[in-house]
Amino acid sequence: QVQLVEYGGGLVQPGGSLRLSCAASGSIFSIYAMGWYRQAPGNQRELVASITNSGITNYADSVKGRFTISRDDAINTVYLQMDSLKLEDTAVYYCNKNRLPRFPWGQGTQVTVSP
Repeated sequence: QVQLVEYGGGLVQPGGSLRLSCAASGSIFSIYAMGWYRQAPGNQRELVASITNSGITNYADSVKGRFTISRDDAINTVYLQMDSLKLEDTAVYYCNKNRLPRFPWGQGTQVTVSP
């Protein structure tokens, strides 16, 4: 069973940057397309970025040009570089497969963008 651990969140001012990491247990991680999701209070969880096992990326319009997803299969880790952060990026961020069935969700990492 793959376990996901997200970290790297924190409090940042608008315009700032953060780099999130997602470490996955299990040797089959590299065969899956992965995504970063976020959930703000009162909102549904949404997919903001995804990356295939061959490195093809895709982004939600709301983060395109500001966020960059990458992966290092050698250490079973997916990253999300977030630049030019906005107040509306405040949410709990999670990683998971971008297709069903998903792995069990991790605890997520809180990103708060505030002046």
